[in-house]
Amino acid sequence: MAQRARMEALVSRRVGCRATASDLVQELFLRFWRRPEVKVEALDTYLLRCAGNLAIDHLRSEGSRERVAEASLPLDDTCSAQAPEQALEVDHDLQRIEAALRALPERTRQIFLLNRIHGCKYGEIAKAMQLSQSTVEKHMMRALEACKASVAEPATPMRRPGSARR
Repeated sequence: MAQRARMEALVSRRVGCRATASDLVQELFLRFWRRPEVKVEALDTYLLRCAGNLAIDHLRSEGSRERVAEASLPLDDTCSAQAPEQALEVDHDLQRIEAALRALPERTRQIFLLNRIHGCKYGEIAKAMQLSQSTVEKHMMRALEACKASVAEPATPMRRPGSARR
C-alpha cells in the first residue's frame, strides 16, 4: 500500500487517465495477492516495474480494440470497389509491419506504442520513461524505419506446399 500512490502516478502518466490507472493498480494488487509468496529483494522496484508493464499491456490491448472497431465499420462505395488483391496486399503489409514491431527492442516498441497507439507526445514519453526527448526521437526513428523497411521488402511469393524453389 505504501507504493500505491507512486504506482498510480506512473501508470497514469503512461495511460493518460487517473481512473484507468487506479483500476490497473488495483488489478496488479489482486494479481500479487493471489500469487504464492515470492521473495523479492526490492519490493518497491518490483511493484513499479510490474505497474509499468501492466500499463503497456493495457495500451496494447486498447490499440487492438481500436483496430478491431475500425475494421468492423461499414465500408463505403469506394472501399467496396477495391480489388481483393489490393486488400490482400494491405493485409500482408500489416502482417510485415507487426512482425517488424515485434522484432524491435522492448524499449523501442514501448515508445512506438505510446506515441502511435496512445497518442503520447515525445516529451511526455521522455518524462514517463525517464529518458531525454532526443533518445525518444531516436527510438521512434528506428521503429519507423523498421516499419518502412518491412513494407518496402518485396513480398515473398506464396508457394504451394511441396513445391521446390529453383
